[in-house]
Amino acid sequence: MSENKPYIIDLSRLPIGTHSFDIQLDNAFFESLEKSEILSGEVACKATLNLREEDYQLKISVHGTVFVVCDRCLDPMPLEINDEQEIWSEEEEDEIVNRQLDLSWLAYEIVSIDIPLVHCHQLGECNKHMELLLHDHLCDEPDPEG
Repeated sequence: MSENKPYIIDLSRLPIGTHSFDIQLDNAFFESLEKSEILSGEVACKATLNLREEDYQLKISVHGTVFVVCDRCLDPMPLEINDEQEIWSEEEEDEIVNRQLDLSWLAYEIVSIDIPLVHCHQLGECNKHMELLLHDHLCDEPDPEG
């Protein structure tokens, strides 16, 4: 791994074989990202890289909790993350020599995939003030066009 960026793997410097890496995506990591729906979190990531002469296989598992904005009340809400993905590369040997992998970004993408499109607190767990406001603006009258 690079000394300046501990989660960057320089494949040209690794010997052929299996390598394991433990990564922690913490609040500081998530807060540093621009335009991310993830506000904060603590996610443990385990990466196993099987580097061969002409290709590699990377398995990344992510486990932890992230906080996103509830679509209903706009307060932060926790989401449990638990996923595992495999990435295969079939590249020519000269391409692998100059290749670097950013494990933190790959782990972040796996976490992002695990987040549902709609995220809302369980019924009754939203911000009470916001629930009252939403209730006040509900339209109970039937649609005149209906």
